Amino acid sequence: MLLPAFSLAKRELVRFFRQRGRVIGALATPVMFWLIMGSGIGRSFAGEGGDYLKYAFAGTTTMILLFTSIFASISIIEDRREGFLQSVLASPAPRASIVLGKVLGGTALGFVQAFPFLLLAPTVGLPLTAIGLAAGAASLALTSFFLSSVGFFFAWRSESVAGFHGIMNVVLMPMWLISGALFPLDGARSWMGYAMRANPLTYGLSALKSAIIPGAHEPFRMATSFAVIACCAAGAFVACSVSVKGDKA
Repeated sequence: MLLPAFSLAKRELVRFFRQRGRVIGALATPVMFWLIMGSGIGRSFAGEGGDYLKYAFAGTTTMILLFTSIFASISIIEDRREGFLQSVLASPAPRASIVLGKVLGGTALGFVQAFPFLLLAPTVGLPLTAIGLAAGAASLALTSFFLSSVGFFFAWRSESVAGFHGIMNVVLMPMWLISGALFPLDGARSWMGYAMRANPLTYGLSALKSAIIPGAHEPFRMATSFAVIACCAAGAFVACSVSVKGDKA
């Protein structure tokens, strides 16, 4: 099971980085959004440190994971259209290995793009310690795995790239918007607070903030955030596996 999975994951990495437009899109859009929003709002934001660039840094890092998972999941639709997916499904490899390979590929893509950005935290006044960097890397890996699994789940059911983008616009983007990336949970209205607490991405972002922002006043303990995002990542992967076993490509 592992060999086919790693082979598919390697294929995803090679294929993605050969398409420079997707690499640039996954990185440039979040960074531009962060710079424009941070520079526009500036120090009028009363978040961590009173600097919106600093507050939104973790959210931007998560957005890189989000965009990468979307672009990586498109390959599932392309593979089906080109006939590659059908040939893989007809092979002796377990279908769970197909899911694992695709999800691991998306996870690795997100991580290798978000982690270098995370290393830029000191440029906005966020000191990185060895423990903080390790915890931040772990949160990126779990969040990337979760987002890649969600992307796979919807891409498997999508007949076209346009349809997949439409689903992502009403699922993943709102999930990011109410994760605490743009505004803290504590200041939200009660109904929004409930929605944010029910959002798995909130916990992935909270874990990252707790790791890289000294004295961050997060609504959840770091251990709680890690436990929730890990369970959600596992649940999303199981949902993908069940979906693939029950459907045809």
